[in-house]
Amino acid sequence: MGLDIETDTTIDGLDPRRSSIVALALSGDDFELVFDDPDEAALLRTADASIGALKPGVLATWNGAGFDLPFIAYRAQLLGVSLGLVVEPDPMIPGRHKPLPGHTAAVRGRWHQQQHLDGYQAYRSDVGQNLPLSCGLKSLARFVGLPVVEVDRARIHELTLEERRNYVASDARLARALVERRADRFRWVDQFPSSRGS
Repeated sequence: MGLDIETDTTIDGLDPRRSSIVALALSGDDFELVFDDPDEAALLRTADASIGALKPGVLATWNGAGFDLPFIAYRAQLLGVSLGLVVEPDPMIPGRHKPLPGHTAAVRGRWHQQQHLDGYQAYRSDVGQNLPLSCGLKSLARFVGLPVVEVDRARIHELTLEERRNYVASDARLARALVERRADRFRWVDQFPSSRGS
């Protein structure tokens, strides 16, 4: 299943100390869910309950190791919301940017019974090494002919509710679709020591 978040761009959208999560989307084979409750704590609790109710699988993100998962973890901690999300910093994961404020490195993660696979990292170490392509979500999606919803990323706050829902759902759908296209080649799912349990 694919996961994507959108954050409050009235400030900058990139600093979890200041910007909230305004939408979270999950895209599976037979479902698509968008959580966008204006109460961020309620949004996180509802998304967490939905993820916890799913059968074990793989949660595909695009740069989720460097952005989505640490952002969600930070916001949940700040708000005092308990999630089934476990993240561990891993300085060996190459990042597109510096770690998010409040973090020392990109993270490995698991959300309830969902293992995490960062599609960006997987494509970067595979396709990105062999073809002169950007490993950006939209670039790769366009290259393989998937429909892309484009917006000005710095102006998410100006989108209507329906436009924002379409955008976040599209990115979750694209992450899932791109990972599924090469699932036979990807072995890069986050692993945790067995002593941690599930």
